[in-house]
Amino acid sequence: MDNDPGLDQLTEDDLLDDAEVDTMVREAITAAIGDSPFLHAKVDAWAANIVEGCLKRLAALAKPFKYVVTCNLSQKAGAGLHAASCTRWNDKTDGRLTVQWENATTLVLVAVYWLAI
Repeated sequence: MDNDPGLDQLTEDDLLDDAEVDTMVREAITAAIGDSPFLHAKVDAWAANIVEGCLKRLAALAKPFKYVVTCNLSQKAGAGLHAASCTRWNDKTDGRLTVQWENATTLVLVAVYWLAI
């Protein structure tokens, strides 16, 4: 007997494709920032627009998941950006994807988590 009650209810079509999520995240970042140079005063708005754009695109898929999106923005100034996370979930249905994006002056790191409901 399977100890994963949620897995029986999901079909292959219900699961998320990493490549599709990656494309959505990159589209949201490009729509929010594009080629704009880094401007500290716009960081909060950019981050909010990126997270909101990702969540809207994910919700439009109408898949049975809850989503969490985090966004880190940093000015490119020779320093590194390191992020780490630890998760405990059903690896057959739930997932995580991190996207790194950059232009000439800005580094963006977006993490998307999805959990079956």
